Amino acid sequence: MASESRLYTFSPETQEKLRKFRLGTSRAKDPQAVVYQIDKHSLEIAQADDETYTNVQELADELPDHSPRFVLLSYPLTLPSGRLSVPYVMLYYLPVTCNAELRMLYAGAKELMRNTAEVGKVIEISEAEELETIEEKLGGAA
Repeated sequence: MASESRLYTFSPETQEKLRKFRLGTSRAKDPQAVVYQIDKHSLEIAQADDETYTNVQELADELPDHSPRFVLLSYPLTLPSGRLSVPYVMLYYLPVTCNAELRMLYAGAKELMRNTAEVGKVIEISEAEELETIEEKLGGAA
């Protein structure tokens, strides 16, 4: 991980936002998601917009068609045992139509983003429509 941490950067403000989001969503009653992107020139990883999405469909509508993104998602769900769980995961959104340069850029930062955001699991998706079945991927009761 040492080489990634020298190549990609997080501003102190972004690190604080990551920490607050992680701590603030653990008791959420609704899904919470924030989208992160990498600036191609500075290689800084930062929040794409100031939006915190609470609707998975709105999130799907906002994801670009040809550019990867990291999406941090806290998703309350009921497990088959009936227990409530709030998994905190990173969605690695990598559309099949994105170019090789962007693929490499995001692939190189994936583990650093995972570790910095302190997510429990990374779920790779290639199209926004896959968000419709996110509950199944998280292991919730259907």
